[in-house]
Amino acid sequence: MKKDSKIYVAGHRGLVGSSILKALQEKGFTKLVYRTSSELDLTDKKQVNMFFAEEKPEYIFLAAAKVGGIVANNEYPADFIRDNLLIQTNVIDAAYRNNAEKLLFLGSTCIYPKMAPQPLKEEYLMTGELEPTNEPYAIAKIAGIKMCQSYNRQYGTKYISVMPTNLYGPNDNFDLYTSHVLPALIRKFYEAMENNRPYVEVWGTGTPKREFLYSEDLAEACLFLMNTYEGNEIVNIGVGDDISIKDLAENIKSVVGYKGEIKFDITKPDGTPRKLVDVTKLNSLGWKATTSLDEGLKKAYQWFLENELTKVN
Repeated sequence: MKKDSKIYVAGHRGLVGSSILKALQEKGFTKLVYRTSSELDLTDKKQVNMFFAEEKPEYIFLAAAKVGGIVANNEYPADFIRDNLLIQTNVIDAAYRNNAEKLLFLGSTCIYPKMAPQPLKEEYLMTGELEPTNEPYAIAKIAGIKMCQSYNRQYGTKYISVMPTNLYGPNDNFDLYTSHVLPALIRKFYEAMENNRPYVEVWGTGTPKREFLYSEDLAEACLFLMNTYEGNEIVNIGVGDDISIKDLAENIKSVVGYKGEIKFDITKPDGTPRKLVDVTKLNSLGWKATTSLDEGLKKAYQWFLENELTKVN
């Protein structure tokens, strides 16, 4: 990408897209294109085609998606598979029809089989059954990967797919009903502290292990791969280390300053037992994450305090 390349960030208000947009701005890219969902409905093919015909973006970061945690995935499976398939199909096809130079598709590590060996290697894709709680979302993301690969094979496009691990950071979703575990815990511990509650309840047993990548690190990885990688195979993006939900809860409790207890509701689902990605490929290409979990949690909590309290209170 050149500094004056026209770059479209789809989903620029979300956790991933906002970090990519910020990174591009900080690096001096001057022709950045983005639209809110009210300005451009990416599930509407006609709107997407008109937008691409008008703007003609050269590079596309496809970070727009319908996302959520276990609760949302269980409640709205049809919405997750339908909306994500529509968004991906419309944007990827419009990029091809308007001669875009390159597209980066953001997938998710939930695409891997539930019981795949750990850490998760790129070649484990489609070798076993998916985690039932997020299967519709995962199938949509797998379809996006296959669409990029198929367009590359048939049309000679340069579309790459990256699989980030669990993310957190600025512009995260802190809604207790639809958020992922880390931002949900930040909010739970904050509210418990403010309301002098004796304990915080955490879903599941606390034993599952998860890997967490700070969103601004992900953005740096995406820019790096957009500039350097042209392979047709997917690339994992992560830190190569994980932590149990129990230890994560303890860490967040400490960052927030909450003094009460932590109780685990074992009647609630745990999800996948472990989800750690193998980042050998990414590291060999020349990129490694730099933000530690302790540092990232402090930054995420500070962002929450500065930006989310009007919604919480």
